[in-house]
Amino acid sequence: MHTPVSPRYLALDVFRGLTLALMIIVNTPGGEASYGPLEHAAWHGFTLTDLVFPSFLFVVGAAMSLSMKKFSGLGEAAFLKSVARRGALIFLCGYLLYWFPFFTPERTLAPIASTRIMGVLQRIGLCYFFAALIVRYGGLRGAAVFSLLALPGYWWLLHQFGDYTMGGNAALAVDLAVLGAPHMYHGEGIAFDPEGILSTLPAIVNVLAGYAAAVWLQHKGRTRHTVATLLVAGAACLLLAYGWHALLPVNKKIWTSSFVVCTVGWDLVILAVLVAAIDIGGLRFGTYFFEVFGKNTLFIYLLADVAVIILARLQVDGVMLYRWLYQTLFLSWASPLNASLLFAVAYMLACWLVAYVMDRRKIYIKL
Repeated sequence: MHTPVSPRYLALDVFRGLTLALMIIVNTPGGEASYGPLEHAAWHGFTLTDLVFPSFLFVVGAAMSLSMKKFSGLGEAAFLKSVARRGALIFLCGYLLYWFPFFTPERTLAPIASTRIMGVLQRIGLCYFFAALIVRYGGLRGAAVFSLLALPGYWWLLHQFGDYTMGGNAALAVDLAVLGAPHMYHGEGIAFDPEGILSTLPAIVNVLAGYAAAVWLQHKGRTRHTVATLLVAGAACLLLAYGWHALLPVNKKIWTSSFVVCTVGWDLVILAVLVAAIDIGGLRFGTYFFEVFGKNTLFIYLLADVAVIILARLQVDGVMLYRWLYQTLFLSWASPLNASLLFAVAYMLACWLVAYVMDRRKIYIKL
């Protein structure tokens, strides 16, 4: 049975919303304790949490399959202006998020000299921009060629100019030379940026993979054969990734090429399952919950992060409001692991309520 192709796939919208929901949960635990799947791998290795960000890039690429159709009628100058503007705005939102609330407790302007430059939104903006250029001027063939050059090329750079340790990898060397330690992430105990400059190169492939999967779906339609092909492609990527792991460890923090292939594999499998259940099987129970998140993805992501910063700044009886809410509402009756998870889920649901109100009022914020 062949289902007629529509401009949008509900499965992709649900995938985007599911990714955002999980991203908020893993980013906002109540306390230090978290279940293993909700923490990043310490270094080499892979957890559910490590899949969230690359999945976000994957769905950015899938969404790009629709926007590129709109751009097809634009001249070169208008196209370049549009994608550069969007990429720059996403990058700027990420940068301002790290600078927020812009002022110190002493009401002086927060120093830009120590503001982190790269980050999650910054990587999304850069990957979107370069992926759009590759697709515009090279099409699917250009995307394939870039991927086949970028992944082995990045492997070669890591092997040739460093090792696979946190303090000795080539990606760190580039970031230190270009960004400088004060502008990098320090949560690992040293100046090290998991969303740095060089490691953005292989991350572009995650976006291109999402674009290719969406274009292929639109071309072939929603059939059982389509689902089977996605599953086979995903399984092949996973086999390649875990075989490659022996030579180049799967590592999210330096975004190794094997990590890219691994995450693309899982995303293809997840997409196949969602297409089978939703677009072919007609499943609708619970899908609206994730659709709501998927309609204002960037705004809700920013809201979730800004609200955390505000909750950390406000205090109740000398304790930051974020921690006070966790301790009073959850830790007072649940174990640390469960309390931390319940707080994160409750926080995600609070963000969802905002997204729901926006959807009911037809408010959609796009860049």
